[in-house]
Amino acid sequence: MAVLNVTLYPDEPLLSVAEPIPSITPKIVKLASDMFDTMIEYEGVGLAAPQVGVAKRMFVVCEPEQAVQMCLINPVIVESEGREAGEEGCLSLPSVYADVPRATGVRVQAINEKGEALDFRAEGLLARIIQHELDHLNGVIFLDRVDLLTRQDKLMEWEERRQRYLEAVKER
Repeated sequence: MAVLNVTLYPDEPLLSVAEPIPSITPKIVKLASDMFDTMIEYEGVGLAAPQVGVAKRMFVVCEPEQAVQMCLINPVIVESEGREAGEEGCLSLPSVYADVPRATGVRVQAINEKGEALDFRAEGLLARIIQHELDHLNGVIFLDRVDLLTRQDKLMEWEERRQRYLEAVKER
Protein backbone atom coordinates (compact mmCIF):
# COMPACT_ATOMS: atom_id res chain seq x y z
CA MET A 1 0.00 0.00 0.00
CA ALA A 2 1.33 3.38 -1.01
CA VAL A 3 -0.05 6.83 -1.60
CA LEU A 4 1.38 8.26 -4.82
CA ASN A 5 2.00 11.89 -5.73
CA VAL A 6 -0.78 13.36 -7.85
CA THR A 7 0.38 15.14 -11.00
CA LEU A 8 -0.96 18.67 -11.23
CA TYR A 9 -2.23 20.26 -14.43
CA PRO A 10 -0.54 21.04 -16.84
CA ASP A 11 2.37 18.71 -15.96
CA GLU A 12 3.17 15.64 -18.03
CA PRO A 13 1.80 13.12 -18.75
CA LEU A 14 -1.61 14.77 -18.27
CA LEU A 15 -1.58 16.32 -21.74
CA SER A 16 -0.48 13.18 -23.62
CA VAL A 17 -2.34 10.13 -24.92
CA ALA A 18 -1.57 7.17 -22.64
CA GLU A 19 -0.14 3.92 -23.99
CA PRO A 20 -2.14 0.64 -23.95
CA ILE A 21 -1.17 -1.96 -21.37
CA PRO A 22 -0.15 -5.12 -23.27
CA SER A 23 -0.38 -7.53 -20.32
CA ILE A 24 -1.20 -7.67 -16.63
CA THR A 25 2.03 -7.84 -14.67
CA PRO A 26 2.75 -7.68 -10.93
CA LYS A 27 3.84 -4.06 -11.52
CA ILE A 28 0.40 -3.22 -12.99
CA VAL A 29 -1.38 -4.97 -10.09
CA LYS A 30 0.70 -2.95 -7.59
CA LEU A 31 0.02 0.26 -9.50
CA ALA A 32 -3.73 -0.45 -9.32
CA SER A 33 -3.51 -1.03 -5.56
CA ASP A 34 -1.47 2.13 -5.03
CA MET A 35 -3.90 4.12 -7.19
CA PHE A 36 -6.83 2.95 -5.04
CA ASP A 37 -4.91 4.02 -1.91
CA THR A 38 -4.12 7.40 -3.48
CA MET A 39 -7.68 8.00 -4.68
CA ILE A 40 -9.06 7.21 -1.22
CA GLU A 41 -6.41 9.35 0.55
CA TYR A 42 -7.31 12.35 -1.62
CA GLU A 43 -11.06 11.63 -1.28
CA GLY A 44 -11.55 11.19 -5.01
CA VAL A 45 -14.00 9.01 -6.91
CA GLY A 46 -11.66 8.27 -9.80
CA LEU A 47 -7.97 8.38 -10.62
CA ALA A 48 -6.21 7.76 -13.93
CA ALA A 49 -2.65 6.49 -14.28
CA PRO A 50 -1.47 9.74 -15.97
CA GLN A 51 -2.58 11.56 -12.81
CA VAL A 52 0.14 9.69 -10.89
CA GLY A 53 2.75 10.19 -13.60
CA VAL A 54 2.22 6.89 -15.46
CA ALA A 55 1.30 7.25 -19.14
CA LYS A 56 -0.68 3.98 -19.31
CA ARG A 57 -4.34 3.34 -20.20
CA MET A 58 -5.66 2.49 -16.77
CA PHE A 59 -7.85 4.08 -14.13
CA VAL A 60 -9.59 3.24 -10.87
CA VAL A 61 -13.06 4.31 -9.77
CA CYS A 62 -14.96 4.25 -6.50
CA GLU A 63 -18.58 5.27 -6.96
CA PRO A 64 -20.09 5.66 -3.48
CA GLU A 65 -23.81 5.71 -4.41
CA GLN A 66 -23.68 2.22 -5.95
CA ALA A 67 -20.73 0.98 -3.85
CA VAL A 68 -18.78 0.22 -7.04
CA GLN A 69 -15.00 -0.02 -6.88
CA MET A 70 -13.08 -1.18 -9.94
CA CYS A 71 -9.93 -0.90 -11.99
CA LEU A 72 -10.33 -0.51 -15.75
CA ILE A 73 -7.41 -1.26 -18.06
CA ASN A 74 -7.47 -0.32 -21.76
CA PRO A 75 -11.09 0.87 -21.42
CA VAL A 76 -13.24 1.75 -24.41
CA ILE A 77 -16.70 3.31 -24.46
CA VAL A 78 -18.56 1.38 -27.15
CA GLU A 79 -21.97 3.05 -26.73
CA SER A 80 -23.28 6.19 -25.10
CA GLU A 81 -26.68 7.76 -24.63
CA GLY A 82 -28.28 10.90 -23.26
CA ARG A 83 -26.65 14.18 -22.31
CA GLU A 84 -26.56 16.04 -19.03
CA ALA A 85 -24.39 18.71 -17.45
CA GLY A 86 -23.07 18.07 -13.96
CA GLU A 87 -20.44 19.49 -11.64
CA GLU A 88 -16.99 17.96 -11.88
CA GLY A 89 -13.69 18.49 -10.16
CA CYS A 90 -10.33 16.80 -10.56
CA LEU A 91 -7.55 15.69 -8.25
CA SER A 92 -5.07 17.23 -10.72
CA LEU A 93 -6.79 20.63 -10.38
CA PRO A 94 -7.82 20.61 -6.70
CA SER A 95 -10.64 22.97 -5.68
CA VAL A 96 -11.59 23.87 -9.27
CA TYR A 97 -15.10 22.85 -10.33
CA ALA A 98 -17.24 23.35 -13.44
CA ASP A 99 -20.43 22.01 -14.98
CA VAL A 100 -19.47 19.56 -17.72
CA PRO A 101 -21.82 17.97 -20.28
CA ARG A 102 -21.50 14.18 -20.43
CA ALA A 103 -23.47 11.18 -21.64
CA THR A 104 -25.87 9.90 -19.00
CA GLY A 105 -25.18 6.27 -19.85
CA VAL A 106 -22.27 4.37 -21.38
CA ARG A 107 -21.35 0.81 -22.26
CA VAL A 108 -17.73 0.04 -21.43
CA GLN A 109 -15.34 -2.72 -22.40
CA ALA A 110 -12.05 -3.18 -20.53
CA ILE A 111 -10.08 -5.65 -18.50
CA ASN A 112 -9.48 -5.46 -14.78
CA GLU A 113 -6.26 -5.89 -12.80
CA LYS A 114 -6.92 -9.65 -12.65
CA GLY A 115 -6.98 -9.86 -16.45
CA GLU A 116 -10.74 -10.50 -16.55
CA ALA A 117 -12.71 -9.08 -19.47
CA LEU A 118 -15.38 -6.55 -18.52
CA ASP A 119 -18.36 -5.46 -20.60
CA PHE A 120 -20.95 -3.45 -18.68
CA ARG A 121 -23.33 -0.48 -18.72
CA ALA A 122 -22.87 2.46 -16.40
CA GLU A 123 -25.42 5.15 -15.63
CA GLY A 124 -25.45 8.43 -13.73
CA LEU A 125 -22.46 9.28 -11.56
CA LEU A 126 -20.55 6.11 -12.48
CA ALA A 127 -20.93 6.93 -16.20
CA ARG A 128 -19.69 10.49 -15.52
CA ILE A 129 -16.65 9.24 -13.58
CA ILE A 130 -15.73 6.75 -16.31
CA GLN A 131 -15.95 9.43 -19.03
CA HIS A 132 -13.86 11.86 -16.94
CA GLU A 133 -11.13 9.29 -16.28
CA LEU A 134 -11.13 8.03 -19.87
CA ASP A 135 -10.56 11.63 -20.96
CA HIS A 136 -7.37 11.63 -18.86
CA LEU A 137 -6.13 8.64 -20.87
CA ASN A 138 -6.55 10.76 -24.01
CA GLY A 139 -4.76 13.85 -22.68
CA VAL A 140 -8.04 15.70 -22.07
CA ILE A 141 -9.08 17.44 -18.84
CA PHE A 142 -12.62 18.27 -17.81
CA LEU A 143 -12.08 21.96 -18.61
CA ASP A 144 -11.55 20.99 -22.25
CA ARG A 145 -15.25 20.03 -22.25
CA VAL A 146 -16.69 23.40 -21.20
CA ASP A 147 -17.30 26.62 -23.15
CA LEU A 148 -14.33 28.89 -23.86
CA LEU A 149 -15.19 31.63 -21.35
CA THR A 150 -15.72 29.15 -18.52
CA ARG A 151 -12.50 27.38 -19.46
CA GLN A 152 -10.48 30.61 -19.42
CA ASP A 153 -12.01 31.67 -16.09
CA LYS A 154 -11.35 28.28 -14.46
CA LEU A 155 -7.78 28.09 -15.80
CA MET A 156 -7.06 31.54 -14.35
CA GLU A 157 -8.54 30.37 -11.06
CA TRP A 158 -6.32 27.28 -11.22
CA GLU A 159 -3.17 29.33 -11.89
CA GLU A 160 -3.82 31.25 -8.66
CA ARG A 161 -4.67 28.12 -6.67
CA ARG A 162 -1.79 26.03 -8.05
CA GLN A 163 0.89 28.28 -6.56
CA ARG A 164 -0.81 28.32 -3.14
CA TYR A 165 -1.32 24.55 -3.34
CA LEU A 166 2.36 23.91 -4.14
CA GLU A 167 3.45 26.19 -1.28
CA ALA A 168 1.16 24.35 1.15
CA VAL A 169 2.54 20.98 0.03
CA LYS A 170 6.12 22.19 0.62
CA GLU A 171 5.22 23.23 4.18
CA ARG A 172 3.98 19.74 5.11
